[in-house]
Amino acid sequence: MTSVPPPYLPGHGLLTGRAAVVTAAAGAGIGGATARRLLEEGARVVVSDAHTRRLKESEAALAAEFGADRVTALPCDVTDEDQVGALFDHAEDRHGRLDIVVNNAGLGGTADVVDMTDEQWDKVLDVTLNGTFRCTRAALRRMKAADAGGVVVNNASVMGWRAQRGQAHYAAAKAGVMALTRCAAVEAAAYRVRVNAVSPSLAVHPHLAKVTTPELLEELTGREAFGRHAEPWEVANVIVFLASGYSSYLTGEVLSVSSQHP
Repeated sequence: MTSVPPPYLPGHGLLTGRAAVVTAAAGAGIGGATARRLLEEGARVVVSDAHTRRLKESEAALAAEFGADRVTALPCDVTDEDQVGALFDHAEDRHGRLDIVVNNAGLGGTADVVDMTDEQWDKVLDVTLNGTFRCTRAALRRMKAADAGGVVVNNASVMGWRAQRGQAHYAAAKAGVMALTRCAAVEAAAYRVRVNAVSPSLAVHPHLAKVTTPELLEELTGREAFGRHAEPWEVANVIVFLASGYSSYLTGEVLSVSSQHP
């Protein structure tokens, strides 16, 4: 069975007045789609990415559409603690508050365990798991001090649940993101902060298409219940739900944005 994506939904003001940070938000992937959806729902957004040129282009495009007062950008390499701190300081300085953090930064790769080097393993883990930890820690410290509640949404993956050849480092990192999400949620509930995660299966965008073979994309698409891959904005819709008041009693959960939960 194959199907086409549903119509793109308009915003409903679900996040009006909120201030958000989105990492790895430059470009056409889940991060970029999430930044746009947050803006469409009324939030003010700080977009961040390690790719400076694409980040500037994204900031300019979003500012032209939504207003320069609602969009700002700051480059950030999530493997650098000083840059992470600067990003969250910038968000609070710019908007006077921090309500929503979407940790989207991640890095993949393909190598069998017997061939994988320490460098390959460490690089994927440092961006995908450690980077999510650094940003979650920075967010929770500031949200706890502000005592005004808040939301953290992490981007995991169905790879945290299932096995795929050549993906041991990425799968381990995403499983770690899931565990981090659950543990952080238990701790943060005491100061009214919710921590959840999305777990997409296959959301295709131009960058992914460039680094993945057509054969693999066809194989992965064939596993999907709808016979198609997700659009990045379909994942972003679930992130908006988790960031909004509609999920007020939901924390420590990993929502599978697919039918791929084992």
